[in-house]
Amino acid sequence: AAYNALPSISTTVSLISTPTYLLRVRAEYDHHDTAANARWGVSIVEAQRLGMRQGHFQLARTALLDGFNPVNGEGLLHAAGATTVSLPPDSFTNDTIVTYDNGQLAFYILSQILAIKTRTNTLGIGRKFTILGPQRDLGQMEYPNIVQLTQFQRVGAGTATTAGVVKEVLEVNEDEIMWCYDDTLIGKGAGGSDAIIITMPEVQKPDGGKINTNEFVKLEPGFDACILQYNDMAAPREIPTPIPGGAIDVLSEWRISSGWAVRPEAVTILSVTYE
Repeated sequence: AAYNALPSISTTVSLISTPTYLLRVRAEYDHHDTAANARWGVSIVEAQRLGMRQGHFQLARTALLDGFNPVNGEGLLHAAGATTVSLPPDSFTNDTIVTYDNGQLAFYILSQILAIKTRTNTLGIGRKFTILGPQRDLGQMEYPNIVQLTQFQRVGAGTATTAGVVKEVLEVNEDEIMWCYDDTLIGKGAGGSDAIIITMPEVQKPDGGKINTNEFVKLEPGFDACILQYNDMAAPREIPTPIPGGAIDVLSEWRISSGWAVRPEAVTILSVTYE
């Protein structure tokens, strides 16, 4: 028998937004400054341009990680809904990067990547991951931390580092990983510890086959990003203006957003103690 009271759908659309900020850097120089730079074989125009851009990019890095207004959830370190964890003691009660069991540290990092893939429903799909942290913490994992032969074996067993184990296991699962370094994360973790940010920058729509329980994901336009930082142009705009006395004023402008975790499930902030 056919029923007349049938299920239907309700579609709700809404906006999400984040503030943007105008960055401005200024340079002024005259023909004497140009001549002084020329004696060293340096173009003052290029020196000022690169110096101003470095200022912009360092501000952008601060905005990405800390945000211009952290209390509003801006920046990856303050993202609302992001997972925050602290490195627990290993089986030998060690709780610092320097003393932690090398194999157990690798397994813990892998467990956090598994947690991200589980939260984002991407198990079985190869994804890209980024691990960002201070040099002293990630460097320890990449070079001196050789994992014990009894914990991980491969060709040349006993030579893999903590990072090597993580990379090998991810490759088996068709994942990619990028290790990046930023010493401004020293002291940014819980209780003044170091912070390590583990992220999956983009999600992928799985192909569910002919009968797909996630069929609605095919609706376009789609949006794959998990973390974002917007800017209004690829490089800062430069506005040169002559000023009295034969000098020139160069104003450099760039509008950017803070770091934005639009899918906070893909962000894990790990607090670790170095030593």
